[in-house]
Amino acid sequence: MEKEASPKENITSLVDAQDLDKDTLALQKDQGEPSKETKTPSTSTGGPKLDNDGGEDVLIDKTARSEDVKSKDGGKNLDNNPSHGDIGGKIDESRDLESRVQDKELDSDKGQRDSAHKVESKEQQEKLHKDGLHGSLGRKADESKDLESKNQETNQTTDEILGEEEEQEPVFDGNEIPGMAANRSMSTRSLDLDSENQGVVEKAVALKNLVKVKGVVVVSTFLRRLSGKRDEDGDAENKAAQREEVTEGRAQAIAIKGRIILYTRLGCQDCKETRLFFHRKKLPYVEINIDVYPSRKLELEKFAGSYAVPKVFFNEILIGGLSELKGLDESGKLDEKIEYLISEAPSSEAPLPPLSGEDDLSNSGAIDELALLARKMKEFVDVKDRFHKMRRFTNCFSGSEAVDFLSEDQYLEREEAIEFGRKLASKLFFQNVLEENLFEDGNHLYRFLDDDPIVSQCQNIPRGIIDVKPKPILEIASRLRFLYCAILEAYVSEDGKHVDYRSIHGSEEFARYMRIVEELQRVEVKDMKREERLAFFINLYNMMAIHAILVWGHPAGAIERKRMFGDFNYVVGGSTYSLSAIQNGILRGNQRPPYNLMKPFGAKDKRSPVALPYPEPLIHFALVCGTRSGPALRCYSPGDIDKELMEAARDFLRNGGLFIDFDSKVASANKILKWFSIDFGKNDVEVLKHSSNYLDPAVSEALLEFLADSQLKVIYQPYDWGLNC
Repeated sequence: MEKEASPKENITSLVDAQDLDKDTLALQKDQGEPSKETKTPSTSTGGPKLDNDGGEDVLIDKTARSEDVKSKDGGKNLDNNPSHGDIGGKIDESRDLESRVQDKELDSDKGQRDSAHKVESKEQQEKLHKDGLHGSLGRKADESKDLESKNQETNQTTDEILGEEEEQEPVFDGNEIPGMAANRSMSTRSLDLDSENQGVVEKAVALKNLVKVKGVVVVSTFLRRLSGKRDEDGDAENKAAQREEVTEGRAQAIAIKGRIILYTRLGCQDCKETRLFFHRKKLPYVEINIDVYPSRKLELEKFAGSYAVPKVFFNEILIGGLSELKGLDESGKLDEKIEYLISEAPSSEAPLPPLSGEDDLSNSGAIDELALLARKMKEFVDVKDRFHKMRRFTNCFSGSEAVDFLSEDQYLEREEAIEFGRKLASKLFFQNVLEENLFEDGNHLYRFLDDDPIVSQCQNIPRGIIDVKPKPILEIASRLRFLYCAILEAYVSEDGKHVDYRSIHGSEEFARYMRIVEELQRVEVKDMKREERLAFFINLYNMMAIHAILVWGHPAGAIERKRMFGDFNYVVGGSTYSLSAIQNGILRGNQRPPYNLMKPFGAKDKRSPVALPYPEPLIHFALVCGTRSGPALRCYSPGDIDKELMEAARDFLRNGGLFIDFDSKVASANKILKWFSIDFGKNDVEVLKHSSNYLDPAVSEALLEFLADSQLKVIYQPYDWGLNC
């Protein structure tokens, strides 16, 4: 075998020596050095041809030698300048390389028009030269990968310094001092430079794109840290999948031509199990809650003979209740029914889905004559931007203009017109831009409620001021609570941890909710009792968070969370309320949010009288902002609010909110207990003692005894900001 291999090795050595000279001359020509064309025996028709067995070794040796020649001849290499400052030079170099490669391809095309003898020679030379360029590209790609590796090492070092706890600090509104968040690693596409079939031009372009990506690494790192974005798996697809969770919802349902109608009512356990049955079968259905749609009771009695629920219809066919569904499933006949639904559309005799606005009392009632008068006055007075006390105010009018209109329209004396204007202002149709007075004649400036730059951006005033008379706040709160319970039962898992956002967004219940919250524009909230205020604002907070996620999407980082907590507003009683204002201003008795320098409400803020007189710590186990580490969604009522809050605290702390390992003397707590520790106690021991009231009796007793004898180390669990879907 050795004797047979010797001639092949001799030929390989000869070809290598000849090709090395050609590569050197070609490189010098590319670099602008003068050189003369030299013919070698390998370019003749009688030259030796490379064997398939040794061709790969020849190309590898030749590439390595070509790279050595390039380094000796002064060719530029990324190893000499590994810093980010040379990225621009690398881009220019890659562009020059691409241009030279294109020139080589033109020369190759010209050579192909020659004789067959010359074509073969040119192809061999071009192939050898490409191999040399492959080597250079490989070295450049390796250097780019080295830059990326150094970048990642720097980021990892920074992450270790910042620590896990600082990464997860929340942002609640625009006044916080947010901590530096950890950098999320950037994933880039690797370049396959080993493939001989890939063209040199494509590889040069790929290298150029890689260098461009690396050129923005520093800026990207800073922005990601500032926004608090993290991707623990280092894969950008995880982030995209998380955003799609809002629109995708639960598992993809079976496509059917027919219609499944499910009649339910609030508080029905069989109705809950029927919903779960359809979800497991991936069958889409339309729910008609006869408590939400009372007119459908007569329809149900007509079709089924009674008001009993649940009742299921496949098109116009009455299937029955939960037991009938399970019986069909066990006997195997349910598949036949499903095949019928897939192929057959519902007939005119089938029950219809709920109609938009059906049985909806929202925006109904007597027309408010004062609202019509305010609308007429808005057309009369000159609403424009004005300067007052060295400041510019938008969309306002003067008190004298309003008095002129009221005197002429209502046939009033000027003093009577001023009193009438104060009545309109007390009904929250307009207010003083500086809140200096209720209403006065003269050059004082006033602004209509829906012209206020902040109020106009609220999510429950899209069509301006409504024309119906404001209803009592307790009536609106009762209807909201009733609808909120219906949404929870229909679109939230039984444990309250998973929300079907997609189904909520397209539901008639959510459309009705949007119409109800419009009635909050000019209600009176100051006279609500503590229990009524607690239940109303907790339920409103949770529905606002769902609304924010549906409209703005799930916040991916600290900047998005800050915008959601501070900028997503409702107007209630003429004042704007964000999620942060409800939580920290109202329910926590106007306490500073974590990492915030100021209280939500100032001394002259009109919302201050609405705030609770003292913080209510248990609200932290009831407020849900759409995160996985947050509490479960519940519906709260004024009559049992304290009992329901204690149940929420027990459920949260006993199911992972607080875990105590007595052997290792370590308590692992949810970060909510850290962020709002001031509401529970002055230190970790007082926080644990307060939390012990809601643990299992045996655990609570052991914890108190342990705290009396020794000290526990408290660690805080990483907070999962992922969407609770």
